[in-house]
Formats: sequence, C-alpha cells, structure tokens
Amino acid sequence: MAHNVFRAKQQSSSPRDKSLFAAVIVAVLLVCAIWSFTDPLPNLSGLLYNQNISSPEYCPPGREAVDRSSDPPEKTFYDDPELSYTIDKPIKNWDEKRVQWLKLHPSFAAGRVNRVLLLSGSQPTPCKNPRGDHLLLRFFKNKVDYCRIHGYDIFYGNTFFHPKMRSYWAKIPLVRAAMLAHPESEWILWVDSDAIFTDMDFKIPLHKYNDYNFIVHGWPDLIFKKKSWVAINAGIFLIRNCQWSMDFLDVWANMGPKSPEYKQWGKILRTTFKDKTFPESDDQSALSYLILKGEQKWRSKIHAITDYSLHGYWLGIVNRFENITANYTKIERDVPKLRRRHAEAVSDSYAAAWEPLLAEGADGKGGWRRPFITHFTGCQPCSGDHATEYVGDSCWVGMERALNFADNQVLRNFGFMHDDIKSNSPVSPLNFDFPAEDSEEFV
Repeated sequence: MAHNVFRAKQQSSSPRDKSLFAAVIVAVLLVCAIWSFTDPLPNLSGLLYNQNISSPEYCPPGREAVDRSSDPPEKTFYDDPELSYTIDKPIKNWDEKRVQWLKLHPSFAAGRVNRVLLLSGSQPTPCKNPRGDHLLLRFFKNKVDYCRIHGYDIFYGNTFFHPKMRSYWAKIPLVRAAMLAHPESEWILWVDSDAIFTDMDFKIPLHKYNDYNFIVHGWPDLIFKKKSWVAINAGIFLIRNCQWSMDFLDVWANMGPKSPEYKQWGKILRTTFKDKTFPESDDQSALSYLILKGEQKWRSKIHAITDYSLHGYWLGIVNRFENITANYTKIERDVPKLRRRHAEAVSDSYAAAWEPLLAEGADGKGGWRRPFITHFTGCQPCSGDHATEYVGDSCWVGMERALNFADNQVLRNFGFMHDDIKSNSPVSPLNFDFPAEDSEEFV
C-alpha cells in the first residue's frame, strides 16, 4: 500500500542522504535571509498604499464623492438667529441661501440635481394593532433597502413638528424642516408609512420634471371635470427643494389645523368636492383644491402623473405578483446577462439593461411590470381599523405578499429568496445561474 511504501523509503535512507538534505536546506535559508534584506517582499498594506485609491481609476467620474468631514467657517443661513425650522415662520430667499451653501460645499454641488432625500414617518406612540409596530418596521426596512440600493438618504419621523399638525397633516412641517436640514438635496420624496416599494430597480425619472416643482400621482380629468378629492393621492409626492416649495408648503399648511380658518376650509372643501363625506379639512382635498382653484403660480408647477405607479392602489396589485414574477423569469431565461450574479452596489447597470425589455409591460391595470409603489390606503396597519369595504384579513394578507415580493428582489443579491411570498417564510439559498432552465430554484 502507498502508506507502507512511503515508510519503506524512509527506512532505506542512509545517514549520508540525510546530511546532504540538511546542507541543502541550510543553504536555501541563508540565501532567503540575505535576499530579504536587499529586496524584501512588499507587504499587503504597502501594496494597497501604492495603488493610489484616490486616482481616477478608483474614483470614476460617475461615482459621487462628497466631503462630510468639514464645514467652512464662513457664515451661512444656519448662523442667522432669526432662522426658524417651524412651519409658522416663512423662509425668504431660500434659493439664494442654498446656492451660497453649495458654493461653500462644492462636493455636494456635484450631482445635486439627482440627489433625493426620502421622508416617511408614523405616530410617536405604540400601535394599537398588536401586529402594527412589526408591520411598520417591515415597511420601514423596505424603504431603507430602496434608499441603500439607489444611494438616497432617508429620514423617518416619529414625532410631531407642530403641536396642531398631526395625522396626515404632520408631513408638511417635517418636509419643510427637512429642506432646511438638507440643502444638498434637490428633491424630497415623501412616502407614507403604509406604502411599499415593489419595484426595487425603478428610479423616478427626475429629468422629466425640470419644469415642475411638485409631482403627484393623479388624474387631471377627475379633478377638473368630476371635481373629485380622490383624483390624486397626497400620501406620496416629490417636491423640489426651492423657494417655490417653501411658499407652497406655507399655503398648503394654512388650510390645516394650525390655521384659524381650519373649520372654514373644511366647509369650502366639502362644498367643492361633492364626493368628500367628512367635514374636516384634510391634506389631500386641500391639495386637490390648490390644483383646481389655486393661483396659477401653484398650478403651473404641479404635475400629476399616471405613467408609472407613484401611488399604486394595493387592491388591484397584490394578486398579480405571481404573474409578474413569471414574466420576469421568462425574460431572464432568455437573457443570460440579467441573471448574472453581481454586487448590490452595481444594481443600476442591471436595471438599465432590464428597461428596454419592460417597455411593453406597463405597471398599471392589466400590465405585468412590477408596480413602483404599492400603497395600502385604507388599511391602517398601526391602528388595525381598516376601511369597512376591505373584507376579513385582506389587508394583512396583501401586505405580507407585497413585503415578501419586494424583499425577494433585495435578498436575491444576497443569494437567498423567500420560498413563498404568501407568508414570511424561511429563505433558501439560490443555485448558480438562477433562474436558468437547467437550474433548480433553490440549493
């Protein structure tokens, strides 16, 4: 046997052979010792240092780099003792103040036009629904995932920035304060706590909105012809960080509970929108009113869109996820590049490769493209008091499906997926080249 042969050879070695072998080893070690003093091997840290990771090769122009470690001593609007973050005191000359700040922080000026800050929030107290806090945590995780993938900043508010501006009005003081806190951000994206990103690849086409300052999902015909307060949804909107927006937020907020005319506005809105059944002035009907009857300077800068689901009504979406997944899988099996494993940090390039293949999909009713955002309006995950027209546990089942559908898109870059989107099931590792025809789904 091999083991015995090896032992036999060892036993047959003579003392002379052993002496010769030892001499060779000593000679080799001596040569290595001398060489190490004359031409030592570079260590790992030296290799990294010599590569100059700050060179253009390592910091390509398309990759934004900002300096967060310094703040020049020159005075800015932050040094003005009269500046107030509250909604009660107007901000003047905000565009000029932002420009001045950006000049002093040039690294933030680069890429400014595409910089987005996502805001969301919920009440400061625990949820009444036993599952509510867990659901809100998962909704928040979804937003964090989306922001991480696309390089957006995020802030989640769980307090009221004005004592009278609560519930659906609470977002306006928060948005206004966020504009001051983040002059480097060109856009603020407000997303209600009960909304889920269900297409983690999709990015809002900001270049389309150069002429607008406020983007909302809505149907102009329903506003101008039918005068419906549900023609838009104010739970998700994009607003530019500029003086126009500061002034607009003041006007919008003055239709809310902080205003002495709050009750009067409730009557006006209910008279204007015949399908509005409750007497209080609310943020959505107030926004609809400004679109319908507001001054031209407001109306001309508000853009209602329907070409993608900035607000996708959940009831028409949650039962389509399997069909959507099947269509995406079919495309991936035909295009090997799309199923190549890759770092999460380079997901944008794969999203761009997907885009022309999804042009015919549409994410609306009857379409098979992933809806950008699925909004669980009327479900009230925190209180549990969902609208009466939603039967049984349809809200909770729908939320579970949407959260897992979105989560699978994230987990795939980590090599895992949920076995079933119907429940928060365990995850399983994916096979190489998933979902190729000859690849099993899970390892």
